[in-house]
Amino acid sequence: METTARDFNQNASKILAAAERGERVTVTKNGRPVAILSPVADADIPVSAYPTDPMGEDDEAPVFHSGAPVEWSAGRGDYLEGFGA
Repeated sequence: METTARDFNQNASKILAAAERGERVTVTKNGRPVAILSPVADADIPVSAYPTDPMGEDDEAPVFHSGAPVEWSAGRGDYLEGFGA
C-alpha cells in the first residue's frame, strides 16, 4: 500500500489499522518515499484491542467521582484568587 504524507496525516488511524492487519505502507511526500510503516514481526508483543494511555497509569492522579453536587461555600473572589482577578 502507498499513501501520501497528507493522506497519512488525515487518515492515520485507518492506515495504522492496515499495518496492524499485516500490510506494509509506504508514505510519500512530493512523490518521494519518506517512510515505510510495517507491522511488528514479533508475535510475542501483544497488541491491545483497546488503546491505553500513553503516559501509563498514575496512582497519584486525582480521581473524580460523580455523585451529589459539591457545595461551594466560598465567595466568587476566593475562587479567582491567584488568577489575577
